[in-house]
Amino acid sequence: MAYRALYNKYRPQTFEEVAGQKAIVRTLSNAIKTNKIAHAYLFCGPRGTGKTSMARLFAKALNCEEGLGHQCGRCSSCLGIASGTHPDVIEIDAASNTSVDQVRDLISQVQYAPMKGKYKIYIIDEVHMISNAAFNALLKTLEEPPDHVIFILATTEPQKLLPTIISRCQRYDFTKIERKEMIERVKYVLEQENIAYEQASVEEIASLSDGGMRDALSLLDQAIAYCGDPLTEEGIRDLFGLASKKETLELLIATAEGNVSDILEQLRHFENAGIDVTRLTSTLLSMLKDDLVYLKTGDPALLSTLTDDQPSIVSSLIDSQKANEMIEVLLKAQLDFKAVANVRSYFELTLLRMANLSVGPTVIKPAAKAKEETAVAKEEPAPAPAPELPPSPKPIEETEVKPETQALPEEKKPVVPEPKPAEEEVSGIYTGTTPPSFLLEEEEEEEKAVLIDKSKLSSTKLVNEGTPLELDEKTIMGILTLAPKFKQERKTLVGKWPELDDLKLDPDLGDIAALISSGGPMALCQDVLILCFEKTRERNKAVLKENQKTIASFIESLLGRKVFVYALDRKEASKYVTLYGKLGQAHELPSPKEVELSIPSID
Repeated sequence: MAYRALYNKYRPQTFEEVAGQKAIVRTLSNAIKTNKIAHAYLFCGPRGTGKTSMARLFAKALNCEEGLGHQCGRCSSCLGIASGTHPDVIEIDAASNTSVDQVRDLISQVQYAPMKGKYKIYIIDEVHMISNAAFNALLKTLEEPPDHVIFILATTEPQKLLPTIISRCQRYDFTKIERKEMIERVKYVLEQENIAYEQASVEEIASLSDGGMRDALSLLDQAIAYCGDPLTEEGIRDLFGLASKKETLELLIATAEGNVSDILEQLRHFENAGIDVTRLTSTLLSMLKDDLVYLKTGDPALLSTLTDDQPSIVSSLIDSQKANEMIEVLLKAQLDFKAVANVRSYFELTLLRMANLSVGPTVIKPAAKAKEETAVAKEEPAPAPAPELPPSPKPIEETEVKPETQALPEEKKPVVPEPKPAEEEVSGIYTGTTPPSFLLEEEEEEEKAVLIDKSKLSSTKLVNEGTPLELDEKTIMGILTLAPKFKQERKTLVGKWPELDDLKLDPDLGDIAALISSGGPMALCQDVLILCFEKTRERNKAVLKENQKTIASFIESLLGRKVFVYALDRKEASKYVTLYGKLGQAHELPSPKEVELSIPSID
């Protein structure tokens, strides 16, 4: 027996087997049960969503020998409709039957009674291809056909139909099939074919099919021929020219950082691997969409592409404004791909344009180039020499945080920044580029602090809404300037952080312990402790004036003295540390003796 394509072999044979389109199935079933059957239907929607299959199932339900509404799949009528040989169910391809004469022939056949079933059903596929003259010839018959005749018109482009045609039909709009249902259907087909599979490979096929079940099964057919048994994610990527999520994320990060050398290196790798640029563009758009959702909600469950710690990594580099700008550039590129001669070159230019969105007015220059420009500046006449500024503390040159507007050509930037305790000790400042739990590794040998004494706490209750406290930029720069002097005390405080995990289950201290443990000590001076939080909503809760006394007394139990506790999220921390480095290089930081802190009252 000749091989049958999977989308034909596993075409649904009853309403219950249809993937998606539940509302349409229910409406048609109820119409049959109540005997309220219209004379003309219009099925419209994207390709591969089940329009023709639904028309055949409707025909089965009308002509099944077991009675109206049945789809037994065993009688001669059901078998004839499934095989396309039933004399009373006529399928017409409108793309090849567009003329007036062909439509007139159809009209002349309409008058004859059905030969076998109760109804004579005309299924006209791609009906928008019929000419206007042919449509006009069909109008009267479509409006008042004989009682035994039913027309089912199917199209992917209903906007091309005449309004007079649409008004004579019951319209049903087919939607793209949900990803979850598509994955389940593909799994069912693989199980029926006795083929093992990786979950990721099924998810890739569902993503590629873009909501069309026929496309999904066609892609599956092709993938089985390439991969054999089992079906693997790597095989799917090789076959369809897909980049892995890790590689795509690395490209997005390099673009967000303005790292041109990494971008070009990644593109060369993609070109050698035969990656499909158009699909890569769609994946980048999906990641940026997830970034926008995460920035607004902070809920990873709402994301479709980014998983695990990826949302926090991307959101720390790409804010909502930059994400929208990058999306606009990529959407324009998607439209232009159809017109340009060299898609790969245009995609490269698109990424470079996106990288320029990340470059601000101040960029750190290589040392050699800076010296050359300084020498040239010295040769030019100057009105008068500027007075020398007083020396400033050593800038944070060793920290891992890179400003979003800087790109160092001589350095190879990591995809995910790793903590470096040795470098962190230089400045006494935690930059907030990794989860605070990593800070605990350097203090493994230190003795744990005693449990919190509840009697010494002013309160153990936290609120979710109130008045936020804010420190100005000058004060935060002052705290960072004073922080190196207190780096050892800050490290000791970090060593006590594991104590908080045991307190999370405490009925009185659980809420505050959970909040504080989700952050980490970033910088400490005599009067202020700055905590860095991964999530903005936790930072917002920590800076509420109504929570300050509770948090301050809790920290006092750990630190041994009173301090004002302020909070930053990771993005803010990165911004201030970057600014601190710039001011240090420009010798614009105050000396520790000149620092004046403006701390709000919490009374």
